[in-house]
Amino acid sequence: MFGYIMTDKPELKVKEFYRYKGYYCGLCQALRKEYGFRGRMTLTYDMTFLVLFLTSLYEADTRELQLHCPVHPVKKIPMLQNELSAYGAKMNILLTYFKFEDDWKDDKSLQGAAGMRLFRKKAETICREYKRQAHAIQKHLKILSAYEEKQEKNLDLVAGAFGNLMAELFVYRQDMWEEELRKFGFYLGKFIYILDAYDDLEEDRKTGSYNPLKYLQNNCKTREAYEKTVHEVLLMMMAEATGAFEKLPCLMDAEILRNILYRGVWSKYNKIQKERQEKRENHGK
Repeated sequence: MFGYIMTDKPELKVKEFYRYKGYYCGLCQALRKEYGFRGRMTLTYDMTFLVLFLTSLYEADTRELQLHCPVHPVKKIPMLQNELSAYGAKMNILLTYFKFEDDWKDDKSLQGAAGMRLFRKKAETICREYKRQAHAIQKHLKILSAYEEKQEKNLDLVAGAFGNLMAELFVYRQDMWEEELRKFGFYLGKFIYILDAYDDLEEDRKTGSYNPLKYLQNNCKTREAYEKTVHEVLLMMMAEATGAFEKLPCLMDAEILRNILYRGVWSKYNKIQKERQEKRENHGK
């Protein structure tokens, strides 16, 4: 369900791209240092954005490191790290662990059981440090599982559960920015959930897996009407998220953040649109 909050690379200046990459590599290094190779494998663009966003808001003291990494073993790579790199890494691990736990409880997934064993001790330590966030992840994943089990048709309700989960992750501190951070995270989370459902719909129809967009698509008279509705809903979610963002004093790396929020978040959507159009054209031949 992650991997949608990325940059629009062609529209970034070179120095902006390398700065973003520095945060990405810094988060990767934090995951590898604390949780080993398995931790590094959980790295996502979404948590990189979380680190970048909160760093901008709180103007965290950031240091630049030059380190080797398994992907680039010869040349040292510039990395940007601060206290929020550690926070992003811990939230990454919690999301991974509770997703494995959810898979085990719901489907008795062997992969879920194996993942739980890999991350349990680390997750337990993080849960004690970040009780609020841990409780929110566990609670809302459980709610999502219940919606899936009863085949909930209300898209707003289902996406809202994931929105509430993300809201807690963006509230790094319960301070004067809490209200806008919570609102931002909530609508960004809803956007991620709906875009993920949109991405998976064709495959979920084939496999019979739950997807709340099935019911929306069934209620639309034409494919065009369905596509228009989904696009409008996604636009509304990002309008609410960016509205909250613009009320926050995020000055550091503001150009990168706006690139992501106004352009990058649509990269996956545009790619899906292009692939489906090409598929329809090929089938029409």
